[in-house]
Amino acid sequence: MGKFGATEIILIVVVIVLLFGGKKIPELMKGLGTGIKEFKNASKGEDQAPAAKKEEEENKQ
Repeated sequence: MGKFGATEIILIVVVIVLLFGGKKIPELMKGLGTGIKEFKNASKGEDQAPAAKKEEEENKQ
């Protein structure tokens, strides 16, 4: 117990598609990726998100 086989993974994916729908999944994954990226930046000690840094650099020029 504890290992996921192909059957379990396929079943989980089917349930997720049924719950959220095909159009909503890319939005969820984008949000998840952004959240993970922000968490990594925060754990490295960076104060601002990369988008905020770009805006600051553009405003300076």
